[in-house]
Amino acid sequence: MSDAHLISRFDALLSDLDGVVYAGAHAIPGAVESLQRLAGIGVGLGYVTNNASRTPAQVAAHLRELGAPAEDQQVVSSSQAGADLLASLLSPGAAVLITGSPALAHEVELVGLKPVHGAQDNPVAVVQGFNPAIGWKDLAEAAFVLADANVLWVATNTDMSIPQARGMAPGNGTLVGAVAAATGRRPLVAGKPEAPLFHAAAKRLSSDRPLVVGDRLDTDILGGNRAGFATVAVLTGVDTLDTMLAARTDERPRYIIRDLAGLYEAYPEIDNDGGTFRCGTATATVAGDAIRITGHKDNLDSWRAACAAWWAARPDADVPTAPELEWLDQ
Repeated sequence: MSDAHLISRFDALLSDLDGVVYAGAHAIPGAVESLQRLAGIGVGLGYVTNNASRTPAQVAAHLRELGAPAEDQQVVSSSQAGADLLASLLSPGAAVLITGSPALAHEVELVGLKPVHGAQDNPVAVVQGFNPAIGWKDLAEAAFVLADANVLWVATNTDMSIPQARGMAPGNGTLVGAVAAATGRRPLVAGKPEAPLFHAAAKRLSSDRPLVVGDRLDTDILGGNRAGFATVAVLTGVDTLDTMLAARTDERPRYIIRDLAGLYEAYPEIDNDGGTFRCGTATATVAGDAIRITGHKDNLDSWRAACAAWWAARPDADVPTAPELEWLDQ
């Protein structure tokens, strides 16, 4: 494989799942085939997911059903990260209220803590993870327990949405937000965008040069950047070209591709000629709060040039900043 191909620059791929490999129960077109090709070019593969509704073994089994290569140890989940964080802060055998799935309870038990399901069991901590079957009573029980300021609160992740086959659905962050609104408290967050989840995945693969791929800027890309790894954003899930262009500094990906098949395409260099950024045949120039783009809207190189130009003009953006776009067709 030519060194011009993006994935050839790295020794491992750390892939998100929801919105990258699958949406709901179904694989995203071309994703499985792209993952299957990695072994043939000597690139390791790990899966890093914030979805705490299933165990890593269940996630791996689902991936294999879709035809993707997956062993149990290749999956690193936020439920594992949440359990590890609890174990580092609590005494062995401590009772933890599970506001989430049986998979989350299993991970908590594996680290030597005691999963419980009600205030009557005197929990000293609450762990909250995504579970599509969760209800008002579960959230209320968490709020009742967290009324005691001495009770520790850990969230596996705070993703506000989760890609499904029918579209975007509320994620764990919305459920965490409900408990936060009721209690006035904020949890410790164990999964993405925190760096340890990515470091754990890279360590399992003995990877020195991993590439993190994801569809969300605020979890996948931010977390990969915090870990010090190269990041690539895909357009098959949550974030779009518009939100990537407007991204705050810490959430900007190094690369942008349409889907996982883009890993096997040549990634163009972006040149800066006196403030005019060129990518392929497209150019972008910033003037105040606007970008003048020479190229077609459906050409990814046009957006790559625009991102490079805008990000160079706004190197220290603490909040998303969207420019005006002026398109000049070639």
